Amino acid sequence: MRFRPNPTTNPISWLHLTSMVLGSVLLPPLLETPTKAAKPNAFSRVIAPALKSHCVKCHGAGEDTEGEVNLRTLKAEQLGSDPELLGRLMRVLDLEEMPPDYDSPTLDRKLRQELIEELRRMRRIAISEGHQHPHTPIRRMNRFQYNNAVVDLFDLKCNVFTLPERMMRDHGGYFQPETGRIPDVVNVGSRPLGKSQMIEPRLAGVAAFPQDLRAEHGYDNQGDHLSLSPLLMEAFLKLGQSIPDSPDFGPRNVGVWDEFFATPADSVELEPEVRRRLKPFLRRAFRRSIDEEQLARYAEFADRQLAAGIPFPDVMKSLAAATLASPKFLYLYDKSSDEQTSETIDDFELASRLSFFLWGSLPDATLLDLATTGQLSEPEVLHEQIERMLKDKKLKRFCDSFPSQWLQLERIISSVPDREKFPKFYFSKYRASMHMMLEPLLLFEAVVVENRPVTQLIDPDFSYRSDFLNAAYGDLASQPVQRRGAEVAVARFRRMPVTDRRTGGVITNLATMTMTSGPDRTQPITRGAWVASVIFNNPPKPPPADVPPLAEKPPENEKHLTLRERLALHRKRSDCKGCHEKIDPLGFALENFSPVGQWREKYENDRDIDPSGQLFRRHAFDDVIEFKRAILSEKDRFTRALAGHLLSFALARELEAADQPALDQITQATAADDDKMQTLITQVILSEPFQKKSTPKVESPTDHQPD
Repeated sequence: MRFRPNPTTNPISWLHLTSMVLGSVLLPPLLETPTKAAKPNAFSRVIAPALKSHCVKCHGAGEDTEGEVNLRTLKAEQLGSDPELLGRLMRVLDLEEMPPDYDSPTLDRKLRQELIEELRRMRRIAISEGHQHPHTPIRRMNRFQYNNAVVDLFDLKCNVFTLPERMMRDHGGYFQPETGRIPDVVNVGSRPLGKSQMIEPRLAGVAAFPQDLRAEHGYDNQGDHLSLSPLLMEAFLKLGQSIPDSPDFGPRNVGVWDEFFATPADSVELEPEVRRRLKPFLRRAFRRSIDEEQLARYAEFADRQLAAGIPFPDVMKSLAAATLASPKFLYLYDKSSDEQTSETIDDFELASRLSFFLWGSLPDATLLDLATTGQLSEPEVLHEQIERMLKDKKLKRFCDSFPSQWLQLERIISSVPDREKFPKFYFSKYRASMHMMLEPLLLFEAVVVENRPVTQLIDPDFSYRSDFLNAAYGDLASQPVQRRGAEVAVARFRRMPVTDRRTGGVITNLATMTMTSGPDRTQPITRGAWVASVIFNNPPKPPPADVPPLAEKPPENEKHLTLRERLALHRKRSDCKGCHEKIDPLGFALENFSPVGQWREKYENDRDIDPSGQLFRRHAFDDVIEFKRAILSEKDRFTRALAGHLLSFALARELEAADQPALDQITQATAADDDKMQTLITQVILSEPFQKKSTPKVESPTDHQPD
């Protein structure tokens, strides 16, 4: 089917829109600027001897070189001009992943620290001389952002379309961030509760475009995944037209109806009135000041329609549809620059970055007014606006999008524990996962709204649980346990003290334990990879394609073994040792939790479970409580990892070597304020990657004005 837009009802240049789509695909990536070499004496005195004695056996053996890094032939000039390699070397040394203790002499701790500091110095020089942060590509809004933007633009009293990616629904309006407190009792729902959770006020006749997929390295707002194919472009154009055409799009649901759509009094001249209404509307939609030429294109189209006798509200609806179809509304981008190095974003770009990070939507009038006067970037004003935004109800959108993706909670929806082994996971036609997923989400909201230390995400003294969920914890339940029937429409969650440190937090909860298990058994490797990725932002590489997975059920000759012993037999390959040494201790630390998160001391074959291990080869632990204590002893590492997740989400791109010094600064500033969550968010916003852009001048279709 070919879509033929009617130029009499839409002033947009469809040729320009098509060009913009093609341009977004063809824009060339920005190349990193070469940097000068490291100081030869430092390289020859510290780095080269250490590489020779501890590293080249594996990373310099010709065809058998591991990790695609040949350190035997590495020169000071090469290393000093490669911030990515410098960062990789720092990371494996800092985490004590290299050199492996089974294959190389032990690296003296003092020498290890000296190497890290020298590599950090070299990276700082390399990045400073490059003067370029990674480029965030032009990208369209994702579905969640589009819904929010349209809701805010028209002040809708309903959603545009249903959003199944919202994993938690607020029943009763408990989310009041201006109070600085999440109530002790909240009524919530979740997507697996069924169709009743999808029934929300929305515009009739408006269908959403397909749900956006998550990028392999992160979130569903990542620029490299948000392109616009011809089919999706057609869907967007139809969507933009269907919104003002909806029978529900009227005075009852549209908050700006009187100020934008309603017919003015007979004494008011229509043509000047159209211009008066259009200018603030377009500024809000396009997130920038509107010049007279751009305003005239829309206004002249309206004048022609009015002259043809079309009713005033219908004329304004056609302008609204044209606005929603404009690239300036659909796309998020930084203006190009004549500079070849990084430069500070302008105030309008700052307003958009702020609003799409914290509110998942357009900047409001306050942000745009401050951007217009150039005041938004002033330090005192910016701090005031961040504080205001963190107290606004639209912060719920941040809590609806970031934590569920950070924690990978969508995996709980596809979890299918064996019905015979775990019958309590299933009740009626529903599953316990609908209650499970809400606990970590409510905890995250409390930490954000109440400005608690980020360490409360790991080892809190409270949690939110329904009575059904609390009872599902069994011996680990918070007291008292009330065995009420499962709530299958709206769940009532209460704030409960965590009386047993084996539970609580984003790691040791039923949702995380269930979604990282198989139908019949736990999966320590999956759990370990989840902890490495989510908690430490250090995901392991995918396993070799020729390594078969461990069978869910043990063969007859392995039934007497523990899972740790079975996996030891399974990973005898030398090229598997490095990753398994990193992730296995993280997974086996959680082995006392069954495939549905309940506590156990023994396997089915009556063998004792062994959760002991070491974190980063320096913190020994014997149980999950000591494991949490080990993580908290490295709290700055967790804070830095969470900062990386937040910054990637905020910038809609994968982080690179040039971003790493900023993460160090964010971590230090957050630690200086008792690790408070809102301080972490504020420092992400104040960081250089958030405040800078690298957008050398390229002929971009978004520079055109709509026809």
